[in-house]
Amino acid sequence: MTEARNIIYLLGILLVIGCNPKEPLDTNLTSNYQLVVLGNVQDAGSPHIGCNKTCCSQLSSQDKANRLVTSLGVINFNQQKSYLFEASPDISEQIRHIHQSDSGLTNALVDGIFLTHAHIGHYTGLMYLGKEAIHSHCTPVYTMPRMQNFLQTSGPWSQLVELQNMDLLPLKDGSKTRLDSLHVVPFIVPHRDEFSETVGYLISGPNKIALFIPDIDKWSKWNTDIKKLILEVDYAFLDATFFSGDEINSRDISEIPHPFVCESMELFKALSKEDKAKIYYIHMNHTNPMLDKNSKETKQVLDSGYHIARLGDRFDL
Repeated sequence: MTEARNIIYLLGILLVIGCNPKEPLDTNLTSNYQLVVLGNVQDAGSPHIGCNKTCCSQLSSQDKANRLVTSLGVINFNQQKSYLFEASPDISEQIRHIHQSDSGLTNALVDGIFLTHAHIGHYTGLMYLGKEAIHSHCTPVYTMPRMQNFLQTSGPWSQLVELQNMDLLPLKDGSKTRLDSLHVVPFIVPHRDEFSETVGYLISGPNKIALFIPDIDKWSKWNTDIKKLILEVDYAFLDATFFSGDEINSRDISEIPHPFVCESMELFKALSKEDKAKIYYIHMNHTNPMLDKNSKETKQVLDSGYHIARLGDRFDL
């Protein structure tokens, strides 16, 4: 019954945010909202600190330039506003990417930042809001309760609150935040929650819904059927930290659980061709061979009907 309740709960969210998943979407529409991939790498980036393996040591200059830490951006062309999902350590470059989109944006930063949790690749970009950098004024930062408390009570983040560099706006599990025709709903997922809870997001524009889960321990630990949820969205950006457990030989993999991509592909193999095509794997560790566009693992993923999120990919919402 727990799984059924969770499915009903998330389907209820989909209805609340204004898109009926039972009705087919008009694929000929050109939306005034666009989602852009601003990074696809795990928290510590690529090349990775202290890594002398070929996955890092033999990267070209172009590879290095394209390997930004995971983040999504959403642009509202009508209102000339933009939003970030994650404040990664690469936030400066990612905001530049947003402003290079010919969108006519007037805000030098963004109009809101949504955080998933308190691991280094997902919130430490907030430091660039501070007085040592742009010294912003009341940049909206959307946070869950534990995340908000962490930022308010822990330095140096508390200084950003005290100096009003950021304005912390509360989120609630399953509750909608409406930003014009953009609707955002967080939902809690199981992960290593040392300092905050961890959430994924349903991001809904006027015509399409995106699912964003960059970090989760294992699909089996979540009391929601990810396969059923994929059926009800248009894009699914899913945790792809490790292709398999073979990548990590220097750390105990049980201490850093994630769904292996090979496991996810097995889990999703019964999905239709159309539903597999919704999946964009994201948040890849520096060891993940999927970062290499020419690897056999990349070919395997693509040949199986899935996608790999790449810097600059754009989607109508």
